[in-house]
Amino acid sequence: MNYFENDLKSLHEGLVNKDFSAEELAKETFETIKKREEKIDAFITLDEERAMEKARAVDAKGIDEGNVLDGIPVGIKDNIVTKGLKTTAASKMLENFNPIYNATVMDKLDEKGMITVGKLNMDEFAMGSSTETSAFKKTKNAWDQTKVPGGSSGGSAAAVASGEVIAALGSDTGGSIRQPAAFNGIVGLKPTYGRVSRYGLIAFASSMDQIGPLTRSVYDNALMLNAISGHDSRDFTSSSKEVPDFTKGIDEGVKGMRIAVPKEYFAEGVDADVQQAVKDAIKKFEELGATVDEVSLPHTKYGVPVYYIIASSEASSNLQRFDGIRYGFRAEDVKNLEDVYVRSRSEGFGDEVKRRIMLGTFSLSAGTYDAFFKKAAQVRTLICRDYEDVFENHDLILGPTAPTTAYGIGEKIDDPVTMYMNDILTIPVNLAGLPGMSLPAGFSDGLPIGMQLVAPRFREDTLYKAGFAFEQATDFHKAVPEIGGQNL
Repeated sequence: MNYFENDLKSLHEGLVNKDFSAEELAKETFETIKKREEKIDAFITLDEERAMEKARAVDAKGIDEGNVLDGIPVGIKDNIVTKGLKTTAASKMLENFNPIYNATVMDKLDEKGMITVGKLNMDEFAMGSSTETSAFKKTKNAWDQTKVPGGSSGGSAAAVASGEVIAALGSDTGGSIRQPAAFNGIVGLKPTYGRVSRYGLIAFASSMDQIGPLTRSVYDNALMLNAISGHDSRDFTSSSKEVPDFTKGIDEGVKGMRIAVPKEYFAEGVDADVQQAVKDAIKKFEELGATVDEVSLPHTKYGVPVYYIIASSEASSNLQRFDGIRYGFRAEDVKNLEDVYVRSRSEGFGDEVKRRIMLGTFSLSAGTYDAFFKKAAQVRTLICRDYEDVFENHDLILGPTAPTTAYGIGEKIDDPVTMYMNDILTIPVNLAGLPGMSLPAGFSDGLPIGMQLVAPRFREDTLYKAGFAFEQATDFHKAVPEIGGQNL
């Protein structure tokens, strides 16, 4: 099945009209994955046997005409707990973890009849921006296999962009859906904090983590968000706000919308080609009838330090449970209890995870709490206020998703500060709990450029309307990568 020439709607029609069965679709999907994986390395674990079983069950009951997702294969990031399917968070610590329960989003996809094909590679415990910190493999960018796919949901983005799957789930704590979506030229959405249940998502930073969809088109993305959103009593941070149908009115256009462009998003460090692509997008929105104003988000510059203090502190607390006692990797030949703790954690965690645990533990320690964690929490409030001020008079904020296009594998992994600064444009959105979406906005030297739209809390519908209007007026989303030197 050629996922480059289809969307969720056309696949659904094919299933309803019996042009192909769910079993045939699943079988072809696995064939494609196996072919392209040699180049892309997006999956950690494939679940072929169970997927084929489920596809046959879907065929036996008959495709539900009113449910677009029935019988459609999907890829899942490997930090989303999946019953009976190894879930590792790309860490040696959880190398053999076989969950006995499902994350809420998995139950929701199951209800919709979607077929999980496997678990996708990521940065270890979602800590990283390039998928290079994975303990198992290095995923490649769909457009150029010498470049990183972005992170931490690099496997999810590369699998969709290379046509292995039509849709995937990722998670976003500081840009981990939007930045890889930008690097791979696809659509990635981080929902409003609380819109999608975090139950069963292996925690990194609990006040910012959010699961969201990655797809090739805006409409497909809205369909996926419809499926996974909603209140969950098992997640105390889950919102009880009613979930609208995000596809309803998606084609209403942007006429009358006011879009804000923060001048801070075009500061030093943002590539000239990226700036140009976003400026062209601004012109396009004006042509479509939107009003665009320059605004200021003065506290944006503090986003990265604030994030790395708060996120690392929460990670240090969340990752305490991986101690070699209850579950997770346990070192061998240990001499005493202390040895179990120290060696299991030293050997089970990779360098980046250990770096963040230490940063977080330091920020929370008695002598430094006021200077670091408390101060970061106060500046977080100022960042939230900046957004509130802009959204008083604007419907959307527009800017680049990432300062550059995808960089070479191995290029920045030894320089954590440069790596961290790469997330400067996405991080503030997580700190404020807002919805943000990245969509294709151009190319530079054959590599995709992503544009980010940000909306007020729970206004994903506005993001989709604006994204859909832009997509219909441009051709960037139609571009297909040459995988292995030829369009497959």
